[in-house]
Amino acid sequence: MNISSWQLLQVLFCIMIVSNHSQISTRVLQLLQQEDQVVIDNGIFQLRLTNPGGNIIGIQYNGIENLLELNNPSLNGGFWDLNWSVPGTAGTRGKFDKIEGNSFKVIMETAEQIELSFTRTWNPSLQGEHSPLNIDKRFIVLRDSPGFYSYAIYEHKEDMPEFNLNEARIAFMLSIEKFRYMAMEDDRQRLMPLPKDRVPPRGKELAYPEAVLLVDPVEPEFKGEVDDKYQYSCENKDNKVHGFICLDPPVGFWQITPSNEFRTGGPIKQDLTSHVNPTTLAMFVSTHYGGEDFVIKFGSGEPWKKVFGPVFIYLNTVSDKNDARSLWDDAKERMHREVDSWPYSFPSSEDFPKADQRGNIHGRLVVSDRYISKEYLSAKGAFVGLAPPGDAGSFQRECKGYQFWTNSDDEGYFSIQNVRPGNYNLYAWVSGFIGDYRYEKSIAITAASDVDTGEIVYEPPRSGPTLWEIGIPDRSAAEFYIPEPNPQYINKLFINQPTNRFRQYGLWERYADLYPDQDLVFTVGSSDYRKDWFYAQVTSRKIGDNTYKPTTWKIKFNLDSIDQTGNYTLRIALSSATFSILEVRVNEEEANPPHFSSGLIGSDNTIARHGVHGLYWLFSVEVTARQLLQGENIIYLKQERSFSALHGIMYDYIRLEAPPLSAMHY
Repeated sequence: MNISSWQLLQVLFCIMIVSNHSQISTRVLQLLQQEDQVVIDNGIFQLRLTNPGGNIIGIQYNGIENLLELNNPSLNGGFWDLNWSVPGTAGTRGKFDKIEGNSFKVIMETAEQIELSFTRTWNPSLQGEHSPLNIDKRFIVLRDSPGFYSYAIYEHKEDMPEFNLNEARIAFMLSIEKFRYMAMEDDRQRLMPLPKDRVPPRGKELAYPEAVLLVDPVEPEFKGEVDDKYQYSCENKDNKVHGFICLDPPVGFWQITPSNEFRTGGPIKQDLTSHVNPTTLAMFVSTHYGGEDFVIKFGSGEPWKKVFGPVFIYLNTVSDKNDARSLWDDAKERMHREVDSWPYSFPSSEDFPKADQRGNIHGRLVVSDRYISKEYLSAKGAFVGLAPPGDAGSFQRECKGYQFWTNSDDEGYFSIQNVRPGNYNLYAWVSGFIGDYRYEKSIAITAASDVDTGEIVYEPPRSGPTLWEIGIPDRSAAEFYIPEPNPQYINKLFINQPTNRFRQYGLWERYADLYPDQDLVFTVGSSDYRKDWFYAQVTSRKIGDNTYKPTTWKIKFNLDSIDQTGNYTLRIALSSATFSILEVRVNEEEANPPHFSSGLIGSDNTIARHGVHGLYWLFSVEVTARQLLQGENIIYLKQERSFSALHGIMYDYIRLEAPPLSAMHY
């Protein structure tokens, strides 16, 4: 469409709106189709999409002609995209695929609702250029809604080739001039640098491209700060609303995700939110904080269909620009309204089941650990969820199906509502206890079903009484020592924020500063894991251009006597691993082979991505009585791989158990 025709389109909309001012209804929902564009206007905002591509090229609201950026050198506007690769591709990256529809259809057009479909159908002649999927992108505008909904139906059919799906999302590139203030949590919101600040010579790339030191930013207040999109990551369970505020005129642009059922990896899987550009994302599939375990692999002809979304793009404003930051509070209120409305009643696709087509499940989870109590223990605050069938803990690597999670109450009672029909396993884990629970029976959910599991019992792994323990079994390294950041690499937002101090850049480098000559030594009974256990076992001092020294940590403990009646057990729970090999030796630092080796594990990159957990790992190491000494003992924990400063592991919890039924104490 040329400029003159677009101006004519604007005039037509003005005429339609003015002509309806005398009607009882204050707003009229309008749809106008042009040869290469489609426009929806409900009197609150105007949404403009390409036809038949289905990419968003305009959002007009509150006097701003376009909330979106259209002048970036690469990505502009709003769009669905994915990243895919052919089978056998190493790593987690492949080909970027911005999903361009090849057909357009009006699904619904009434006075109350307009729903549009932009479909891309797989064409074998394009093999190697596009991902082998049929994709139906949908957009919904309601008459009185200050925003729009979007969802997509992805389908891999029997006649389609094998491939890997690495990422799927919807992204919005907002106006660089207008949107400078980002908000995603009450304590994670701030004015953001400009995108040009990240590019040389204004910005200097650090250990990886996402992390940039702002050396000469346009606005001096940002000088010396590190900008990295991973500093604004969020767990799925908390990733419900985020976005940007334009301070003048005061306008908010918010991405609201009312359900996690279509996200991958379970409730504490982390992902991106909003960041510099300004960019706002709704992530559905990604390898962030999990690596190759989150790559979805499809076999040739493997049937699969999944609905991602709907998500809601919410627009808000206030009359006084001095109150612009209050738009965050309003966005949170709107988020709660959207969550309470889930599942939505208005999407037209039969692939999105409504509330009366879904089922429920409830029950009570208790914990049995005879070395703590003869009575059942309450599974207070346990994570309880339905996910596709698999082994205990398989949900955290599950990506093809849907998941539904809740937290139990103080007595362990749980209820999961609005579950899609299907066959599931019931999974759980309980903070304070190691391991994963899986209900022994499969769960069939049907429309209007209400499954009662009754009282179910989780018996966490244990062989004998606890001799000593380090940390808290909660799948996080947050309780360990998080160092102060290097003053050269600061994000000012996280200064004086104890709960977010791990989000600073370069903390892994502080290990060598704290332990310049020898590695960490932890003495049971006198050391404090909150002060004396570094949050990540990283590589240590650099000994070559691309080589680092492996680290070997020592745990010293005393045994008054040795129980010869059975074996001891060392439980090691990890909250993260990145291309690492954990070796365990007992009282023999040079034992070859080691008494235990994890083998090569993990690719979650949590250390680099400012996190304290990625994927959860649990190892049980058998320790024979003859390996132990009366008096002082030492357990050596070696992270053997050292090709990168970012290779390493994070511990969740370590425990040494005596042989079964032993009453001995160290």
